[in-house]
Amino acid sequence: MACTDRSTAVAALVAGAMLLGGCGGGAPSNDAEFFPVHGNSSLPFSEAVVVGNMLYLSGQLGTDSSGKLVPGGIEPETRQALANIAATLGRHGSSLDRVVKCTVMLADVGEWAAMNEVYLTFFPSQRPARSAFGTSGLALGARLELECMALRNPT
Repeated sequence: MACTDRSTAVAALVAGAMLLGGCGGGAPSNDAEFFPVHGNSSLPFSEAVVVGNMLYLSGQLGTDSSGKLVPGGIEPETRQALANIAATLGRHGSSLDRVVKCTVMLADVGEWAAMNEVYLTFFPSQRPARSAFGTSGLALGARLELECMALRNPT
């Protein structure tokens, strides 16, 4: 049985099945496809990694097309980070409605409520599983970094 919907995928993820070769059980898969960062293959990490029907994204900051943080603080950075995630998902055969897990890293956990207001506009009904933690600093002085895991669209 393959994971065909978010609830099944989240259940499998929580149960640890992703580490054992995907939603359907069976033998673990060693096949992974690595994608360099869009527009900058010199960075020391992949933009996305595909294993089976799962797409693992690297963390995204609220940077614009020039690579600079958008001005204005946590709300615009959250909006831009999620727009960046949506674009990355689209390049790799997925979309926000296929996201099953997000991790939020905040420079100041006092900005939790403001971040959450924006975050909820991107996930109005089906909300991914989520973890969050405060940090002592993020790249470029960002207020947050978001990373997600998503199912790829059926082919």
